[in-house]
Amino acid sequence: MASTQLNEALASAFTDMADGLVSGSFGRKKRIGLTLADSEHGSEELVRAARLAAKQYADIEPVLIGDAEENEFEQHPASGLHECHEVMEQLLDNGSIDACVTLHYSFPLGVSTVGKVITPAVGREMILATTTGTSDTVRNSAMVKNTLAGIAMAKATGVAEPTVGILNIDGAAPVERALRQLMDNGYCMQFTESARADGGALMRGNDLLQGVPDVMVADSLTGNLMMKVFSSFTTGGSYEALGYGYGPGLGEEAERLVGIISRASGAPVIAGAIRLMADCAEGELLDVYRRELAQARECGLDEILEGLKPMAAAAATETVAAPPEKTTDEDINGIDILDIETARDALWTKKIFARTGMGCTGPVIMVAREDLEAASGVLKESGFIA
Repeated sequence: MASTQLNEALASAFTDMADGLVSGSFGRKKRIGLTLADSEHGSEELVRAARLAAKQYADIEPVLIGDAEENEFEQHPASGLHECHEVMEQLLDNGSIDACVTLHYSFPLGVSTVGKVITPAVGREMILATTTGTSDTVRNSAMVKNTLAGIAMAKATGVAEPTVGILNIDGAAPVERALRQLMDNGYCMQFTESARADGGALMRGNDLLQGVPDVMVADSLTGNLMMKVFSSFTTGGSYEALGYGYGPGLGEEAERLVGIISRASGAPVIAGAIRLMADCAEGELLDVYRRELAQARECGLDEILEGLKPMAAAAATETVAAPPEKTTDEDINGIDILDIETARDALWTKKIFARTGMGCTGPVIMVAREDLEAASGVLKESGFIA
């Protein structure tokens, strides 16, 4: 090692020791970039967020990217958000920063962001998978991939055995079946139970408020809506004041640790996003995600995703005659709304009378009590329920 390099290494080591004596933290600080353009609250709010993060977290060193008045932080000049992103990517690629927080960053198709909120009922942290971007063009497939991303985020940020819940939205039932099939094939994950009396892995609004699962799975649009509500429900919506932002982009094409905030994000949320990205860098999130994806593929992920296209789209178009009507006094749950009529027709084909309906937990097939066992068998055999 040349004398200049040796001197620089020694200087860095002594600086780290001095910082450690002051802060009580002796590890290398995580250098987290923050772009300063396009906030609805101005660049001053972003600089304030950097100050909050530096004050609260001794293991983080904010690095600013963009134009702002002179301040105490390392700053890389850039005009406008596009140039900020160019500088950000250079700093990430050459290792000058460990991760970055920005907004309006264009992730490739197949990459979506995993955020973290603080739930209002009990102040519990909960991961929302996902909040922006698109994991897959097929919605149900996207939600399965979102699950893997959420699990990876949880593990990388300190939750060794995260629990998973699926928000009870369109597609939730086939997504649950797909994930249980993945588990049956050997993939290690753990469903939680709804706090409601009837339990189950499908999460209601109550579970959202209480933060019942470590990882709440949804499509990106729903996750984005939830993120905005959780972060700004006390402010009227114009200022996001609580939480950790929309999170890092995860997917096969994700190559950099880039976390997202919105134009409405205020300093507390931006500081939280800086904390989250430092944790993701420390936990080597991208590597953890790749391992989860590889393990899921070993357990048949690709084949399971192939089978998630709605049956209704591929079903025969011939009309099925209804059997003689009966009183329908039993419900069969767990069928996706897109498949509900096709499932009913499958029972009609077997001469079992059935009606379609909507229960409090989603779509249902209604059958006579004496037909319940036979109807359940037909629907299981046809792949409509687990």
